[in-house]
Amino acid sequence: MRRYGFLLAFTVAVLFAAFPLFAVDYQALLKKADSLVSFPESDFSARYTIVRDVPGEGRDTTECVIFRRDEEEKYVILISEPEINRGQGYLKQGDTLWFYDPDSRKFNSTSSKNRFQNSNARNSDFTRSTLAEDYRAIRGERTKLGRFDCWLLRLEATNDQVTYPIMNIWISDDGLVRKTEDYSLSGTLLRTTAIPSYQSVGTKHIPGYMLIVENLEGAMVNGSFVNEKTQITITQPTLKEQPNYIYSKNFLERMSRE
Repeated sequence: MRRYGFLLAFTVAVLFAAFPLFAVDYQALLKKADSLVSFPESDFSARYTIVRDVPGEGRDTTECVIFRRDEEEKYVILISEPEINRGQGYLKQGDTLWFYDPDSRKFNSTSSKNRFQNSNARNSDFTRSTLAEDYRAIRGERTKLGRFDCWLLRLEATNDQVTYPIMNIWISDDGLVRKTEDYSLSGTLLRTTAIPSYQSVGTKHIPGYMLIVENLEGAMVNGSFVNEKTQITITQPTLKEQPNYIYSKNFLERMSRE
């Protein structure tokens, strides 16, 4: 009888491991991840240092200040370094994204899917997080990512406006995104992003450091393939209210002359 009792307990344990008593709401995980790094009730600004490392060619650094107003789907980016790009800027208003060139004094429409200043970041990386709006989770599993206990979710886009149609995403138990893998529609891994550290501002969280690896781009160095990558460091974050005039073409034009 004892043996049968043991077998019964073992069978129940296996069944519960394979079929959890409570189903996990993956979309709720995505909503929580969005909410922790989005600012619908306040403005946001910070300084970004973006270092692109191209194997065999060296590094180039871009310094910029970013202003975001998530409630109105707006952001402004002002480039301060390198000197040759000083005064360039971006203005996002809803679904429209403008790039301002102070040399020509013209605004040109650009895409959120394009590279930001020739780095491995995309323009869409600087807007509010919309994972729950743009993707559905088709499967998930528990896993370990370094020291973090995470949910690993496979996501498929629900619209064609996103930069990447398929993603793998690691969300730690505190609700923060720790890693993403971006795929093409055919399933080719295009880009990997790691976010090992965050900084807190009030109840919100801002990445302190991000590493983006371009999986298909790089060069042979000493007999080995080295991927092109971009490091992003975010400093001086604030949720202070900003004047309305910041989110305008006039502001970018004026700042480019200062």
